[in-house]
Order: sequence, then structure tokens, then C-alpha cells
Amino acid sequence: MALNLDDYFRSTFEDKLLVKMPEREDDYLTPATRLLEKRREMNEVEQALSAQKEEFQMKMESLQQRREELERKEHQLKESLLKFDKFLLENDSKRSRAIKKAHDERELRRAKEVDITRLKREMEELSAERDRYQKKLEKNSVFQKYMERVQESTDEFSEVRDIMARYDTLVATHLDLLERDQKNQDAIEEEKSRLSRFTEEKNNEILNCNNQLAELQTRLDKAQSKAVRWESKWAHIQNTAAKRTLMLGRIKIATHNLFQLVNKHLKQQVPGIQVDDTSAQLEKIQVFIQDLSQITQEIKRVEAATNAQPTT
Repeated sequence: MALNLDDYFRSTFEDKLLVKMPEREDDYLTPATRLLEKRREMNEVEQALSAQKEEFQMKMESLQQRREELERKEHQLKESLLKFDKFLLENDSKRSRAIKKAHDERELRRAKEVDITRLKREMEELSAERDRYQKKLEKNSVFQKYMERVQESTDEFSEVRDIMARYDTLVATHLDLLERDQKNQDAIEEEKSRLSRFTEEKNNEILNCNNQLAELQTRLDKAQSKAVRWESKWAHIQNTAAKRTLMLGRIKIATHNLFQLVNKHLKQQVPGIQVDDTSAQLEKIQVFIQDLSQITQEIKRVEAATNAQPTT
């Protein structure tokens, strides 16, 4: 800021305050005169500069005052704006509350109108019900007179209310009897249902038993049929076994006879062979027959060779 002021004053003094002497006069001045002239010019410049500084200072003070005034006015304007905003907010709040109050009052009025309509309807219904009961009362007044005549004609009841109490007692007793009868009927129906379920279950059990009995009878018939077949097979097996036993006995006898013939032919008794050991006897007979066959073949071979030799 100071640098700008110096430039400003320098340019101002150079343009306005400094006065140049004519060159033709400088030619006649001495150096001392010129020095004095320069000093005079410097004093004038300093005086002018002082005047300019004072003027500038006054202008700065005026500007400062104007600035402070503007700041004060700005502050007042801000306060006014804040107050105005607050006023607007309060007005908005009041308007909102007023709108809400009006809405609530309209809703309350609507609710009251609904209540009034409902109450009028209920009052009309009550009036209609009152008229209905009034007509019913007028219609039943005949029974009241009849009850009064009955009470006057008998010594059992001293007032009409006694007749009504007796009637209420009889009605309660009748209702109690009806309730008991209904309970008995329900119990009977339940017992009938239980009997029906029991009968149905037993019939199902009998049916299952009959089915099982029929199945068992069928299995018995099949078993008896199989038993007859197996008895027939067993008889056949026994007959076959008897025949085979007889044949086995005959085979053993024949084998023993052949074994005796072999021993007789060999003229010796083979040791270690029991009488009932048919297998060993057959083996011995087989060996004998094989030996006999070999001997027979050898004899035949010798005879054939003999017959084949030429006669001398």
C-alpha cells in the first residue's frame, strides 16, 4: 500500500507541482543559484506533498467513516433481515398453526356432524323401539288384566307377581327338563354310535376271522392233498425199497456163491474177507475173471499159433 502511495505522489508531483525553468535562463545561473533554486523547489514539493498527504489523510478518514457507517448500516440491515426472517418464520408458524387449527376444527366439525347423524339415527331407532314396545305393552295389557282376574279368582296367589314367579319357576323347570332330556338324547345317541361302531368292529373281526378260516381251510385242503400224494410216494418208495432190498439180497447171495465158486476153483480161502463184505468179494471175483480171461486169451493164442504151424 505504501509503495502505491509513493508512486501516486511521485507521478502527481511530476505532472502538476514541478515547474521547469526555461533553458535559456539556466544558462545564466550560477551553481549556487541553481542549488538554491533546487532547494526552493524541494521545499515547494515537500509543502505540496504535505498538503497532499493531509488531503489524502482527510479523504482516508472520510472513507473510514463512510466505511464504518456502511458497516453499521449493513449490520442494521442484517439485523433487519434477521428480524424480517424471524417475522416471516413466525408468520409461517402462525399460518401453519392456523391451518392446522382450521383443519382440526373442520375434522372436529365433521366428526361432530357424524356423531350428530349417528345420534339422530340412534334416537330414531330408540323412538321406533319405544313405539314398538308401547304397542307391545298395549297389546299385552289384555294379559295383565287376565292375570289380575286369575289372581282375584284364586286364593293360592296373593299378587300377580307370584303368578309370574310361579310361571318363571315352571319355565325354568321345563327348560331344565328339556336340557336333561337333550343330554339323555345325546347320551343315547352316543351309546348308539358306540354300539354301531362296536358292532361294525366285531362284524369286521368276524369277517376277518371267516376270511382267515377260509384261508386256513384252503391251506388244510392243500396240505391234505399234499399228504395224500406224499403217502402215495412213501408207499411207492417203500415198495421200491423192498424190491431193491430183495434184489440186493439176491445180488449178495449170488455174489457170495460166485465168491465160493472162485475159492473152490482156486482151492484156497482168501483171508480178510468177511461173509457180508460184498464189495471185497466182487473185487476178488473181478480179479479172478480178469485172470481167467487172460489165461483163456493166452490159450487161444497158443492154439492159434499151433494150428498155424505146417504139418511135417
